Amino acid sequence: MFERLPLSVKKALAWSVHLFTATGAVWGVLTVLAIFEQNWRAAIFWIIVAMFVDGFDGTLARWFRVREYAHRLDGALLDNIIDYFNYVVVAALILIKAPNLLPPGLEMAGAFSILLISAYQFTQIDAKTDDKSYFFKGFPSYWNFLVLYMLLLRLNPWINLVVLVICNVLVFVPVKYLYPSRNTRLRRLTLVLTYLYAGIGVWGFLQYPSVPQWIVWISLAYFAYYALLSFFPKIGQAKPA
Repeated sequence: MFERLPLSVKKALAWSVHLFTATGAVWGVLTVLAIFEQNWRAAIFWIIVAMFVDGFDGTLARWFRVREYAHRLDGALLDNIIDYFNYVVVAALILIKAPNLLPPGLEMAGAFSILLISAYQFTQIDAKTDDKSYFFKGFPSYWNFLVLYMLLLRLNPWINLVVLVICNVLVFVPVKYLYPSRNTRLRRLTLVLTYLYAGIGVWGFLQYPSVPQWIVWISLAYFAYYALLSFFPKIGQAKPA
């Protein structure tokens, strides 16, 4: 159907994907405003909106063939800029402003660590592998997810600090982490579980601070599945004929 559209319409659709990606900066600023107002429910809402944009802009780019019809703009660079803001800068601000996430006096150190180390992670030329299964190399700076779970679980700040340090170290460890939307192994199952996790997770987080405990267990089950596919690349591989 896309092929039958006039060239001007194809170009308009392709450029609209870039605009859609760029709106992530808007949702990021709204998140920052909510953080400074200590309105954590609003901050969570805008983080989720930004994640929605990030989760679907790549698919839209492939559907509307952005590289062919809007090639004068580097969509990958734009996506990285928006992701660094929303996944790293926003997370760093939450670590600083949210109470009891990190031990007293270490909030700035924790925030600065993810800002600096993620600058390295985002600029690696091989941050994403070229193999057919699509992986991130090293911990892929999912800091906004991490701080959301810190808010949700309300663990001891020292436990949060240990987890933060471990994730910082894992950025430099060349372990492969699954890229769910582009994964080719058990693709249908992975997408179904990812969308199910996302839907239930969004509903749960929007109940903050009264998030049902069963949401946590569902999240852990999904993370276990994600870890299995990430760390055991032979799972779900098609057997050679």
